[in-house]
Amino acid sequence: MAEVWIPTRLLPNTDGKKQVQVEGTNVRQLIANLDSLYPGVEAYLCRDGDIAPGLAVIVDGDASPLGILTRVREDSEIHFLPSIEGGEY
Repeated sequence: MAEVWIPTRLLPNTDGKKQVQVEGTNVRQLIANLDSLYPGVEAYLCRDGDIAPGLAVIVDGDASPLGILTRVREDSEIHFLPSIEGGEY
């Protein structure tokens, strides 16, 4: 199963667990399975069928533009991080 690192904001949902093992072949399935184990997680991570604005999904060290459609392997490591946006000078 893939290893998901839980964002600090969601630690109350996971009883303080910082990493959890979840099944899924893409990020969408992984989030749905994560939400079935820890209700409320999906509402934080997703909006309008994609990753919530302000969040980036990192799979095996790479940020993917595919969002929830990003493929996940059984040995993948997934992080949900605040996305970094540029500014103007």
